[in-house]
Amino acid sequence: MLHLDPVLLLLLLILVAGGLFVLYSGADQNIAVVKSQGVRLAIAFGVMLAFAQLDPAVYRRWAPWLYIAGLASLVAVLLVGVGAKGAQRWLALPGLPRFQPSEIMKLLVPMMAAWYLSRHYLPPRIRHLLVGFVIVLLPMGLIVQQPDLGTSLLVGSAGLFVIFFAGISWRLIGAFAVLVSVAAPLMWFFGMREYQKQRVLTLLDPQSDPLGAGWNIIQSKTAIGSGGVDGKGWLQGTQSHLEFLPESHTDFIVAVLAEEFGFVGILVLLAVYLMIILRCLYIAVSAQDSFSRLVAGALTMTFFIYIFVNIGMVSGILPVVGVPLPLISYGGTSSVTLLAAFGVLMSIHTHRRMISA
Repeated sequence: MLHLDPVLLLLLLILVAGGLFVLYSGADQNIAVVKSQGVRLAIAFGVMLAFAQLDPAVYRRWAPWLYIAGLASLVAVLLVGVGAKGAQRWLALPGLPRFQPSEIMKLLVPMMAAWYLSRHYLPPRIRHLLVGFVIVLLPMGLIVQQPDLGTSLLVGSAGLFVIFFAGISWRLIGAFAVLVSVAAPLMWFFGMREYQKQRVLTLLDPQSDPLGAGWNIIQSKTAIGSGGVDGKGWLQGTQSHLEFLPESHTDFIVAVLAEEFGFVGILVLLAVYLMIILRCLYIAVSAQDSFSRLVAGALTMTFFIYIFVNIGMVSGILPVVGVPLPLISYGGTSSVTLLAAFGVLMSIHTHRRMISA
């Protein structure tokens, strides 16, 4: 018996099929790009299938050891990692393709935080919360050094969602918000690199450098606005096909969709995303133990953060941080990580049904 959730699987297949359809246009009708993405997605679905077969108890048992291995791989990236475009984010092992350990931490951090917090009474006490924060902040700090602010924020949000769902009080949430507000100026002057500061300044005033740093946001907003209600039609987008829109098949692919399918196309995409999120939240609330509930809830909300950040940066309400649109943008590592997370969710749900039978 295969442990798969048919509702979630159907929604994911619909999303992926639509994504390949849009990718063909975003990649300027380059069928090789679509085939390459298809192969990556097939591998990712295979990983999802494998993860779904494992009992949640396996994830709980192995969470601390996998977390330690993940931290070790992040340290190895800083010491002997492979660099590209000014960043050192990959490991290349003999006989294996290079991989990005920070992507794996999007799964391992919430599992480790859930493993630790679920071993104590919930809601957690202050000392347990502090340990939870350390679990989250350690990999974040290592990933920031690569540098990769976007992935660091996604990893951090995955872990913080576990802490939030464990029952943290609103008073502590308020104190944390104050702490972040106080730390923000320090991060600006001492923690952020110049290109990261430039992204924030460009968000506030993209017209200050319309042919340089502001070009991406200006062209993206132009593409989105020009689509109108029902769009210009498939393969008829001018901003992407005339090469005004940068990264049209990766980070900015939602602008291609908006230009060619309009407001209606965006609504359809958001509707599919919403149904996936609602299904995953149902899996989370119906889980049978604290570890499964915390992991399922955190992975679901991390998927939401992916969507929110990508669409926010493409529409000009968030800085550009290089977060892909989940299962739509071209890319292999993020797709494998996301579908592995859905495999964990399916495992939580289907093994629950088997136990209760």
